[in-house]
Amino acid sequence: MLATHTRATGDSDLTVATLELPPSWRQIVAPVEPFLQDVVARLAAQIEEFEPDIVPYARYALGNQGKQLRPALVGLSAEATGAINDHHVTVATIIEMVHLATLVHDDVTDAAEMRRRRPTLAVQCGTATSVLLGDCLFAHALLLAASFPGPDVCRAVASATKTVCTGEIIQTERPSRFDLGRNEYFRVLRMKTAELFALSCGLGARLSGAGLEEQQALRDYGMALGTAYQIYDDCVDLFGNESKAGKSLGTDLVGGKLTLPLIVALERASESERKTLESILLHWQPAHLAELREVLIGTDALAESAGVIRGFCRQAREAVEGLPPTAGRRALAAATEYLAQQTDALGVNAGG
Repeated sequence: MLATHTRATGDSDLTVATLELPPSWRQIVAPVEPFLQDVVARLAAQIEEFEPDIVPYARYALGNQGKQLRPALVGLSAEATGAINDHHVTVATIIEMVHLATLVHDDVTDAAEMRRRRPTLAVQCGTATSVLLGDCLFAHALLLAASFPGPDVCRAVASATKTVCTGEIIQTERPSRFDLGRNEYFRVLRMKTAELFALSCGLGARLSGAGLEEQQALRDYGMALGTAYQIYDDCVDLFGNESKAGKSLGTDLVGGKLTLPLIVALERASESERKTLESILLHWQPAHLAELREVLIGTDALAESAGVIRGFCRQAREAVEGLPPTAGRRALAAATEYLAQQTDALGVNAGG
């Protein structure tokens, strides 16, 4: 998790995130930790560029940073293919700002009450303010991207942002689609989550002067890792512990979103189990979670989903095997192992 401290800025205090992560993750990002701190500082400085009336809302959104996965991927990809420079700090700031915007919007559409162990911006300030603040974050990210000398970075960020939003729309427009297959589910995940992972890796390599082959290898890595990560997050929504996760769980069910464990359960359920499962999902109430978990455990949905996660992690590792044996490449490979470990721990905590 990320702890926070405050730094005085004029007449107010600025909340700034500092790393306080599990040792295994800290070791993975150790090669780029100074870079991550630079990104935190740059993000805080960009928030101060907003109109004074909305700076407090933007600061609050900034406090929802997690493990800085996307900035870490920018830095590690840069280190794996060359050297980190100030352009990488700017790009990581842009991508993290886009990500924060999607979180603000997600919390509105999912009616989530908690994120990072505190009320969401929507709960704190209202849905209208949250939606508009998310729009401001998107716009400011693109404005910052336009500061690069050429159009390539801005075009890449704009294209990725459009893809992310498109994926979210597709998922939102298909509630309780019990015929949804795995391939369509994976397609949406690649769009709404993995695209920013791939963008982080690809731009990290490009701004280090990497060739097209290396850039593509890192994009492939990011796409596979991002897909695995979103499947894991979907499993947390069903099998996690809310106090440990630090956010509202079961929000996918509120919106009728079918995630991989549910798809697996529907594939494997008997006729009576399927009717029970469909009834639970169509008339979802938080009190139904224990009954739902029984059906999911009975169909080995978590175990199957964990196997899929490990498969995508393996794809990610294989994508970067041809890169030079730098600390960055080793850290990228280690990140896939870390995600697999987190997945295994989820199974233990869920009793699976």
